[in-house]
Amino acid sequence: MQESADVVIVGSGMGGATLAYGLAQRGVDVLVLERGHRLPKEPENTSPEAVFVEKRYKPNDTWYTVDGTPYAPGVHYVVGGNTKVYGSSLPRLRERDFEETVYPTAVSPAWPFSYAELEPYYVQAEHLYNVHGAPGPDGGDTPPFEPWRSAPYPYPALAHEPYVAETLRRLSEQGVHPATTAMGVDLRPGGRCIRCGTCDGFPCRWDAKSDAEICALEPAIATGRVRLIEGAYVDRVETDASGRIARAVGHVDGEPLEVSGRVFALSAGAANSAALLLRSGVANSSGLIGTRYMVHNNSHIAAIDPRRTNNVVFQKTACVNDFYDDMGDGFPGGTLQCIGKVQASMMKTHATRAPLSVLKPMAARSMEWLVMTEDTPDPANRISLDSQGRITVTWTRTNYDRHELMLAKARELLKGAGYVAIFEQRFDISMNSHMCGTAAGGEDPRESVLDRNCRSHDVDNLYVVDSAFFPSSGAQNPALTIAANALRVAETIPA
Repeated sequence: MQESADVVIVGSGMGGATLAYGLAQRGVDVLVLERGHRLPKEPENTSPEAVFVEKRYKPNDTWYTVDGTPYAPGVHYVVGGNTKVYGSSLPRLRERDFEETVYPTAVSPAWPFSYAELEPYYVQAEHLYNVHGAPGPDGGDTPPFEPWRSAPYPYPALAHEPYVAETLRRLSEQGVHPATTAMGVDLRPGGRCIRCGTCDGFPCRWDAKSDAEICALEPAIATGRVRLIEGAYVDRVETDASGRIARAVGHVDGEPLEVSGRVFALSAGAANSAALLLRSGVANSSGLIGTRYMVHNNSHIAAIDPRRTNNVVFQKTACVNDFYDDMGDGFPGGTLQCIGKVQASMMKTHATRAPLSVLKPMAARSMEWLVMTEDTPDPANRISLDSQGRITVTWTRTNYDRHELMLAKARELLKGAGYVAIFEQRFDISMNSHMCGTAAGGEDPRESVLDRNCRSHDVDNLYVVDSAFFPSSGAQNPALTIAANALRVAETIPA
């Protein structure tokens, strides 16, 4: 198969789909190459056993630790990428996240542009992805723990169900300020969301989740300027005599594929974009491709109050950001967020020895949270290829003393709210949510892979428009920042 386009995008997740949408608005001819296929709509979409136990939608992919241990990575190769199963949390990074941040044991570097420069594109991305929210802990106009904004959220925040509201009241009595979570779901008047219990971690049978396929790629295709090839695996990009990228080479469901273009944009995710560049042997004069790999310091918490039955359906509506900029010691902490309600069969994937007869009453009385703090870029943490070309991950936790302190704060708050048992699941190397940093952007070609507009310092028609660009990770879910940055970059690519 031979194809061509003005702009060739590899990957259809949050970065690739949103970039395609932004370019389509300018009338640019775009071809999107996606290694996976469209995720089917079927009864199994809402089955915890199918999704979490049988891993029905996970790819048959294996990565390796530096000592050769294989593991299944937390990725999804489908049209729309990981957004097809993400939890739809779409907050902004904070102003400080774009500046250098000093921690007791690490430094988080500055971005090559400021929050103020990205802010107009945050507004556009919030509209594109139907974000519901309200600034401030009570929906007021002054957000004490949020960045300034030039426009209100497109839609009002999701209401807390009674059980969640009661827990937030108990937290507020301890002096913190619970806020609503910025969520991308179609709860507009006449919208498709039925506010079900299978959103976070599940595919949406009703196309009501604000994923990249539904919100960006499909509208882009509808313009007639964007085409999509499914099942298209790109093995490498190749240069011409001038050193510019001339073609992408791979296969479509086993058949050879060659795509020529004027501009190439990689958006296969932080690990796979780096792996593609390493396989291609291009754009790496700095030697930094694959290095500074980051995955947020994350832990799941299941807090159990045996005196209260948690009958919530849609739990993911609240967060606590009081400790984001200061843990009380002058250094930043992180965020505490509700996650979707966990069912007993989902608990079983972690508590493998516990019988379901024990897990069911626990799940009926638990409330689940995510504790997230920033990891920091370390050149020793990296994506590389072994002698067989397989993705190998070298990873050691960074800045973890802040995560320990944030976990302690979370336990204290939840126990103060009446939860007598706190169970933790700390993310390991396979739970690689929010990967970023493997082709970091910056002003100095010796210290970065990409410039401020996500263009390679080495190759002027090569862009990387996903979280690989992130110089630092912050401590907020990255999806909205990926989308806002893609809209920004779409305006800079030569037409």
